[in-house]
This record gives sequence, structure tokens and C-alpha cells, in this order.
Amino acid sequence: MSHSEFVHTPFDRTAIDNALDDLAAGEKAWAATSLHRRRELLDEIHVRTGRFAADWVRAARVVKDLDANSPLVGEEWMTGPLALLQATAALSKTLAALEAGRSPLTGVGLSKAPGARVAVPILPRGIFDQLLLNGFRGQVWLRPGVDAEAARERAGLAQLDPTSTGGIGAVLGAGNITSIPPLDLLYELYAHNRVVALKLNPITDPLFTVFEMIFEPLLELGVLRILTGDAVQGSYLVHHRAVAHVHMTGSAQTHDTIVWGPGTAGAQRRAADRPLLDKTITSELGGVSPTIVVPGAWSDADLRYQAEHVATHRLHNGGYNCVAAQVVVLSAQWDRKHEFLAELRHALNRAPRRTPYYPGSDTRVATALAAYPQAQRLDTGRVLIEALPATDTPLLDTEYFSPVLGVVELPATGSDFLQHAVDFANTELTGTLGANVIVPPPTIRRLGAAFDRALERLRYGTIAVNAWTGLAFLTPYASWGAFPGHTLADVQSGIGVVHNAFLLDDVERTVIRGPFRPAPRSVTTGELALSPKPPWFVDNRTAATTGRKLTEFYADPAPAKLPGLLLSALRG
Repeated sequence: MSHSEFVHTPFDRTAIDNALDDLAAGEKAWAATSLHRRRELLDEIHVRTGRFAADWVRAARVVKDLDANSPLVGEEWMTGPLALLQATAALSKTLAALEAGRSPLTGVGLSKAPGARVAVPILPRGIFDQLLLNGFRGQVWLRPGVDAEAARERAGLAQLDPTSTGGIGAVLGAGNITSIPPLDLLYELYAHNRVVALKLNPITDPLFTVFEMIFEPLLELGVLRILTGDAVQGSYLVHHRAVAHVHMTGSAQTHDTIVWGPGTAGAQRRAADRPLLDKTITSELGGVSPTIVVPGAWSDADLRYQAEHVATHRLHNGGYNCVAAQVVVLSAQWDRKHEFLAELRHALNRAPRRTPYYPGSDTRVATALAAYPQAQRLDTGRVLIEALPATDTPLLDTEYFSPVLGVVELPATGSDFLQHAVDFANTELTGTLGANVIVPPPTIRRLGAAFDRALERLRYGTIAVNAWTGLAFLTPYASWGAFPGHTLADVQSGIGVVHNAFLLDDVERTVIRGPFRPAPRSVTTGELALSPKPPWFVDNRTAATTGRKLTEFYADPAPAKLPGLLLSALRG
């Protein structure tokens, strides 16, 4: 069967069997592929991503029913081809270092993070980050006990011994963010030396041809096959004897069905610790993510801007993000609480309308409304539930994966509130994928070591301070995944990480920080930040133009493109 033709057919095991036979041969080709050629493949994919970026976005618009003139198309540029362009460029640099006999961390200034951890700087990386993401910075924190020497020695993962391959990895692609399947397949191939059978989520079938065009070099080498189909095909693939490992992005329910099997029989296997799956599995599974809003010296403009920020945490991609904030945590004693909530309602209502494209969204919204009769159904179909109990209520342990947002108020203020909020997030919320903390810089300075300690205690794979955890997803050197320690029986937000372009071992979390106020107001809090309203904000008026220009720039970073890009960003 030619990989250049896409034909919907009834389930035929032969197609999957043939693809896996191809990959068995492709594994030998991958083992014989030098680091130099592996880097060249990344560079070729980078070029092809830029060439077919517009086709990618057109297909994504079909999936999500977006009007061509909507600013929301910017989301598809940034979380589609732009994310892959940045990843291939970053991975190529890592391969170049290894090819030259150096650690990917050679010349990278490592520092200390709270709790005797090593911190690896991942943002900004270079002059363009400093210019285009001015005011944002990030680190990957390694697990306690890993020193700088070990970090440098282990960086590179499977590419430290490229001839030692790991068999065939089956990747079950996500249906929400279109760069997830490409980024996951690259991580399987480069971090773990596994050739890849990528099974697309049926939602993203319109992207099949685009992905084949972009990944033609890997298809020709025989180290990648792209498959389509529903859960039947997916089940056959992951349980196939030729597959050595499974990686999936989706829900915990899907994960548990794969690992233990469905229904009563699956529950019995789980209770007896007898997995149905006879191979290893890694996963990114979402959860109930918090946004913690810390009281302090907030102006009226701060209330408005940060309400728009929280609306983005929930509504980016329509609310169909694994890391979308579902719970806003406020101090019950904050004197500006009611004003902030009024601004939040306004921001949720003002955000652009969009089609609820993800299957089951209406049912999940209806479930939330049934559980909370007091919920506010806003004019744009969003649901806001205020004054939630701080324990034993469905919204804290059910990922609604839809535009549903709840508010929990905790009876504390100052440093007590922050510590209480961290305890609440760690113990009451399902999942550990990402947490946002919004806090004025004067409050951070006043809290001092207590703030650092709070971040250290917050058990999430990504923490964003005055930023959005989604920025870590878009940052190629950041790790992306749940906080380590979950098990098959209690998987929470998943096991393992992806992205991680330095190919770091012993990753614990990513911490991203941004300006509390946009430029030029940022100078009033002592922040040297030039960033206006970020283009990923759902109400950014020029997001589509800025996203396209960013993609064109990272495809071919010519300085002549910067003035138009910066002008578009400033007008957002």
C-alpha cells in the first residue's frame, strides 16, 4: 500500500500488519543512520513544515470549523506548524552537539532551584526568544539529587548510543492540538530510538496528507508509518505482538481501557494488578488544572488584564486542552474578589464565539450544569460556577474538557493563602499536568523564600507564574508531562514526558515565568518586559496575522521579517 494515498477502508488487519513489518525493517535502517544524517532529517522536516504550513492550517480550520478570517486561526498557526518548526530546530542543535562529541548542555549555564535541584534554562534560548518573548523566562527542574555533572552526562538520552534501538513504538495521536502527534513521534524516534507507528485520532484525519508530505523523509527511510482508524484499529495496534511500547495522549479512561481492559473484567484486572497490556506505556492525560490568584496590590487595569489571562487559560482551543484551567482559586478575604469575578465574567463573555468541535462537549457541559444548578450559563455557551466547595465536589475530580470553569474560595490571605492554595491543588484536584499562579511582583518580593517554597511544593509537571502553562507546550526545550511518580493503577495525568529538546534525563518539572503586566505598564512593577498582550490570548485581535508571521519567521529567520511581525504583535 502506497503511503502517498489516503483511502478510508473498513478495518483490515493486513494494513497494520504490513505497516509494522515495514517498521521492523526500518528499525535496522534507523540503527544504521548516523547522528549526522539524523540531524539532516530534522532539517529536512523543518523545511517541509514551512513549505506546507498553510496547508496544515487550512486542514486544522476544517477540523475546528474556524472561519478563515477569525483571529482564532492564530491558535492553529502557533500550536500547529510553529510548534513543530521550533522543535525540529531545537532538536537539530542537540544532535549537532552530540555529533561533535559534546553534551547538549555544553555552554548552558545551569543553576540551582529550590530543594537542592539543578535548573536548566530553557527560555529564552537565543536572540530571537529574547526579542519575541521578552519578559518570559523558563527552567526545567531536575529531580532532587541529580547534580550538574550528571545532568550534562545524561543529556542526549537514546542518542548517546544511536545504534541501540528500542523496537516499534505505537503513538496514539491526540485530537485537539494538531502538533501533538508530530511532536510525540519525534520524541519516540529521537529520545527513545524507537521507530514509530503513528495512529491519528479520527478527528484529525484531514491532516493525514499534510503529515505525509511533511514527514516524507521518515516515511521513505521506513522509520515511520501513519495510520488512521477508530478505537478498534487503535486497540489492535497497541496490543500487537510487534509493538514494544505505547505512547498516548488522551483521557485517563482511555488509558485504563488500554492497560486493564474495559468494563468489569478490566476493573478486576486492575484490582489484581494483572495488566492486559503486555508492554510499557507512557502517557499525557490532562486533569483538573488550577489557576491560583494571589491577593496583592492589583489596579483596575490588572483586574481586567488578568481576567482576560484566566479566560485564555480556560478557553484557548475552545477549552479542549488537557492543561486548560478548570478551577480558579481565590482568597475569600481578598478585598477585590468581587471586582475580579465581574471582570472574569466579562472576559468569558467577550471572548470570540466558536464551534464546540470536540466530540462529547455538549454532553460534558450538560453534566456540569446538572451537577451545579447554580451555574451561570453565559451568552457565549461558557459555564461559570462560583462559590464551589473546596472538597468532595465533581468539578475537582472530573475533567470536563469543555468551556466549564469553577471558582473555589479559600479562607486565608497573604502567605497563608498561598500555602493553603498549594495544599488544595495538591490534595483535592485530580491530575498534575499544569498549574498557573498569578501574583503581583511586590507580593512575590514580600513573600521571599515562602514563595519559592510554595512553588517547590506544588506537584505539577508545569508551573506558570504570571504566564500560561500552554507556553511551556510551545517552548521546545521545556519538558511536557505530568509530575513524576504516577503508576498504571493511579495514572492521574500520565507517566513520562515529551518535547524536552535538550533530551534531558531525570526531569521533574518545567517552571515558566512571565510579566504580571504587559508593556508598557510592566515598568510600574519593576519588570523589564517589552511584551504586549501575548498572541495566544483568546481576545488578541491580530492573533491570526501574528501567528502566521511567527511561523514564516521561524521557518526562515530573516531579520527583514521582524518589523512586520513586531508591528502585528503590538497591534494585538
